[in-house]
Amino acid sequence: QVQLVESGGDLVEPGRSLNVSCVGSGSVFNLYTVTWYRQGPGKQRELGASIRGESSTVHLDAVKGRFTIFRDNAKNAVYLQMTGLKIEDTAVYYCNSLSLDSRNSAWGQGTLVVVSS
Repeated sequence: QVQLVESGGDLVEPGRSLNVSCVGSGSVFNLYTVTWYRQGPGKQRELGASIRGESSTVHLDAVKGRFTIFRDNAKNAVYLQMTGLKIEDTAVYYCNSLSLDSRNSAWGQGTLVVVSS
């Protein structure tokens, strides 16, 4: 079971950029599909972006063109680069990893991003 740790959440003004990080506990993490989710106040969890190998997909229309997912295998890490942040991006951001056989799913504890003027 891979353990995940998210970090990088912060209080940010609208229009600014911020990167959040998801670090896996071993290099096997680099083989797994990693997905960023978010849950804002009073909202359901949203599917944000995923990366499988080096192939990335942004699922959430509200962040397309603003958010990018990428990984650094040397650091066993997946990042979510967020630009042009909006108040509605305020949420706890969670990462999830899924093993190659889809039998193991791991979640991090989340990192809070607050976008406020």
